[in-house]
Amino acid sequence: MKVTSGYQITSRIIWAWTLPLFIAAVALGTVRVSAQSTANGGATPAAVDTSLPRSSVVENSVVKIFATVRYPDPYKPWSKQAPSDFSGSGVVIKNKRILTNAHLVLYASQVQVQANQSGNLLSATVEYVAPDIDLAVLKLDDETFFDSHKPLEWAAEVPQQESTVMVYGYPLGGTVLSITKGIVSRVEFAAYNATAGLRIQIDAAINSGNSGGPAVVGDKMIGLAYSRLTGSAQNIGYIIPCEEIQMFLDDIADGHYDGKPTMLDEVQVLGNPTLYSFLNLSNSIHGVIVTKPDDAVPNNPLKKWDVITKIADTSVDDQGMINLDNNLRVFFKYLIQKTIKDDKVPMTVIRAGKEMRINMPVLKKHPRLIPDLNGAYPSYFVYGPMVFSTATSQFLTGVAAGNQAASRLALLGVTGSPLMQRMGDKPVFENEGLVVISSPFFPHRLSKGYNNPFMEVVKTVNGVSIKNLNHLVQVLRDSKDKYITIEFYGSVAPIFVFPRAEMATATEQILLDNDIRTQGSADVMSVWNASASGAK
Repeated sequence: MKVTSGYQITSRIIWAWTLPLFIAAVALGTVRVSAQSTANGGATPAAVDTSLPRSSVVENSVVKIFATVRYPDPYKPWSKQAPSDFSGSGVVIKNKRILTNAHLVLYASQVQVQANQSGNLLSATVEYVAPDIDLAVLKLDDETFFDSHKPLEWAAEVPQQESTVMVYGYPLGGTVLSITKGIVSRVEFAAYNATAGLRIQIDAAINSGNSGGPAVVGDKMIGLAYSRLTGSAQNIGYIIPCEEIQMFLDDIADGHYDGKPTMLDEVQVLGNPTLYSFLNLSNSIHGVIVTKPDDAVPNNPLKKWDVITKIADTSVDDQGMINLDNNLRVFFKYLIQKTIKDDKVPMTVIRAGKEMRINMPVLKKHPRLIPDLNGAYPSYFVYGPMVFSTATSQFLTGVAAGNQAASRLALLGVTGSPLMQRMGDKPVFENEGLVVISSPFFPHRLSKGYNNPFMEVVKTVNGVSIKNLNHLVQVLRDSKDKYITIEFYGSVAPIFVFPRAEMATATEQILLDNDIRTQGSADVMSVWNASASGAK
């Protein structure tokens, strides 16, 4: 959603915020953005609790997690990055499971769990992972562990500001359980990785390794540590509240994670007096203006210039906020996840001066032209000296990082590359994807005289507009022409012409010389091998 006047959440902004997260996960091993609240109830503040028992029950439920991960390499998609070892924290929950952050165990090839004051490492598997909300559930191979390690009791309410909070975990700097003390500074509805949710801000120290550990008020868990604000900020840490965690657990109860319901229609605040006159509204009307309905929602009932005044029976003010009680005021999108039923949310809107009730469909998965890998590895296809792959947010993350990031981004912008021009867009048609040259040329005489095509986006092959990577492979597979002509998007994009017969021989030699096991990823090779004319 997009709200002007200082509070902005748009699908484009939320998407852009995901770009640094892949790098952050690699660098810190234990940090990603998320947000949440309570287990059983709504966002009603509890009374301040200043008691701080160092409960053995709390300490006994916290575990240290060791993960060996193999991240994808977007620029060598046929391989994985070298193994990296990270450690973080987790907490025992009901049904003999351990809860932690997704960024700690995403792409993990091995996960082990160690209890407080124990020397044993127990093997675990990642049962469910939700990168968008940064949560994951682990299952132990030996479930007798849970006979002596019980789950924490969860707080039934969101803690009030200034409640004293204790954060348990295993941050860097030592090997034993660490406990830090602070207060609840703020509760708000904010952006996570690729969604939004309730978030608790605290001033207790949260460092690398704390991620996945419980935050406790009194002797009850209020949420899971997941991130801290870096830079010039001091002692600003974030907790995923139990309310958000419970939504995740309810979602996976059927054995599959569907995602959070999120409304991405763009809105702006109703603050300028001229807007009231333009929309023929009385001064008693309050709410937010729909400026761009989400076209990904089938038969979207919202129209441009609709004024959203209520979500269910709760009024929305001119800044897009709602009052849940005297002390908690949050962005109205919080109620989407609270009032949704059968994938629809009741709303009251003013349209052309008339009030009307609608049931707004809300999606759990939002299609993106440049998607996130979400734990998968990139698809690719080697053809002659070139490597084709699907453009992903991880690919762009690398482009936007490093010493040459500014010049690379400037070049993409100046040349009109879709990687910049369509950043954050939805697909125009089903299965639309951008096919990018993910690596520099492999050394070969066929590339002589051509400039390095790295980051170029394929427009056509032999005059056929390319829809996605599978389509490109299909066009190459079925070509009978003497030459393969490849055109790219952009104002100064090159045009490559290759002899088709020689490309097959070159491909085999290049794969051998560069120790690449297969010409393409499994999904792509199923297309390539689907026809007898395949590589001929």
